[in-house]
Amino acid sequence: MTGLLEEINSPADLKKLNERELKQLASEIRQELVSVVSANGGHLASNLGVVELTIALHRVFESPRDKIIWDVGHQTYVHKILTDRRRRLKTLRQYHGLSGFTSREESQHDPFGAGHASTSVSAALGIARARDQLGENYNVLAVIGDGAITGGMAMEALNHAGHMGTRLIVILNDNGMSISPTVGAIARMLDRVRFDHHYSSAREKGQRLLYSLPFGRKLWKVVKVFQDQATGLIKHGGFWEEIGFSHLGPVDGHNIEELEAALIKARDYWGEKPVFIHVITTKGKGYHPAEADAVYFHGVPPAKPSSRPSIPTYSEVFAYTTLRLARDNPKLVVITPAMPEGNSLNIVKNEFPDRVYDVGICEQHAVTFAAGMATQGLIPVVAIYSTFLQRSFDQIIHDVCLQELPMVFAIDRAGIVGDDGKTHQGIFDLSYLTLIPNLVVSAPKDENELQHLFYTAVNLRRPMAIRYPRSAGVGVPLDSIFKEVPIGKSEIMRRGDDLAIIAIGNRVLPSLEAAVMLSANGVNATVVNARFAQPLDNELILEIARDIKNIITVEENVLSGGFGSRVASLILSQRVAGVRLKSLAIPDEFVEHGSQAALRAKYDLDAEGIFRQALTMVTNQNEQLSNKSAKLERD
Repeated sequence: MTGLLEEINSPADLKKLNERELKQLASEIRQELVSVVSANGGHLASNLGVVELTIALHRVFESPRDKIIWDVGHQTYVHKILTDRRRRLKTLRQYHGLSGFTSREESQHDPFGAGHASTSVSAALGIARARDQLGENYNVLAVIGDGAITGGMAMEALNHAGHMGTRLIVILNDNGMSISPTVGAIARMLDRVRFDHHYSSAREKGQRLLYSLPFGRKLWKVVKVFQDQATGLIKHGGFWEEIGFSHLGPVDGHNIEELEAALIKARDYWGEKPVFIHVITTKGKGYHPAEADAVYFHGVPPAKPSSRPSIPTYSEVFAYTTLRLARDNPKLVVITPAMPEGNSLNIVKNEFPDRVYDVGICEQHAVTFAAGMATQGLIPVVAIYSTFLQRSFDQIIHDVCLQELPMVFAIDRAGIVGDDGKTHQGIFDLSYLTLIPNLVVSAPKDENELQHLFYTAVNLRRPMAIRYPRSAGVGVPLDSIFKEVPIGKSEIMRRGDDLAIIAIGNRVLPSLEAAVMLSANGVNATVVNARFAQPLDNELILEIARDIKNIITVEENVLSGGFGSRVASLILSQRVAGVRLKSLAIPDEFVEHGSQAALRAKYDLDAEGIFRQALTMVTNQNEQLSNKSAKLERD
């Protein structure tokens, strides 16, 4: 692309542009965003909505000296373009390329990493207090979406910031959306501002009147600054003023001139309160398909040709199973923290709108809200991504498992998720869930087993978690009749005497592929579909350990505390002699972004890697036996 964008290499270059050039630059940035995200996948609509806001921020403030903290970090593609990363944008979300979120490792312009919502005000307040304590002088800003501001952590931080009176700027990017339309009382309050017909009507009438007068356009530029300030401070700023902020807005988030006026006012304000700026934007701005369907274009997959018929995703199979069970059981309800579309719950909500609860970005509340329902005889299903379930760890222990309440955790995006990277990999849940008493933890080998496990969980009358991956299913047919799966019982998929591969979840089928490859190399392997990480199938595992001395466990989870660790602990505790055990898992590290296939290959979690590790184990054992035999003959 040629044009103004080619000349922007740092935020300083923005300050040279006039009003016409800024509009041209915004248009070029949008074209670049659509081009890159269409090819790579990523968060499109949210970034299209913050183009003017990002430009204005970097014209008024001096990054990296001034600290701009984004919440959530997926709305920072424009920020990356303007902060020395434009030439690398085509590597966005690619292996060893730019992250799809903010990253302190990536740039000094990213003062705080963020892939989960509602963290920015806490981080910004901490940075601002550190600035004051160290006697330094710079601006600190938190740019938070209206979905993220509904999160409990954000409200805690706003309450604390208002109490402390620290010099801080909080910018609300209000587009009425998180991934889905924002829910809750705060969202309704913002809607009243966004759609207040008195405010918009008076503004439009005033503008038309002034435009009809000589020099009216110049006069309007002066009047609208006072109008915005008066309207924002007097009419719409009551809530934020009450909790200790000075309030500006609402400001048109697609008018750079208005944005700069508000940002300058906030930057130069030295009162005894932090400043809150309410900015109204349109998610997907400037790209008609994204404006028309901001939910779909929130996160788009990379463009690639379809090579096979469409297969339902695990998320869709979960949702269709939920719908079938909800038809038969009026006590079944579903709770999700701002992820109804991601969990495919629109399938259920279309038929049972009063039994699907979107609680906003409030994972802790979601779990305890569901626990309250469970005490009254309902069967709550908490549908949540693995990476976000981490945020409700205490509630799972204290409010659910301690009381052994009948609930189901449907854990989507478990294991390697791919392009979203370190903040979103679901690689810890087996470790942190299996240490909790009273909780059954399971993972299906395919989508058919998923529906049976879910049916089992709904009828279990105790807490149960089911983890499943971010992907299409493997294409197996779905049984028309549900079956209960015996709790804690594994399934032998293939028998062999040389080696046992005990796998869980979506690593079972690659283990079967590896066994076929081993057979072609003269190695006969037993393959076990573990199905449960808690409780383990102790009887079968110990039987295998006594009969087959080479054992490999395979899981898409970190090594520490995972499935393999539990198998090893069991064998050790029962003093089974002579077992050679290897755990194929993710090392205890954060996993970068890249395709799922590339990352699985990196950690030997694909069929080829499992085959290679298993063959090495058996070959090494044979060499050791041969060397030992030769030594005995010499002796």
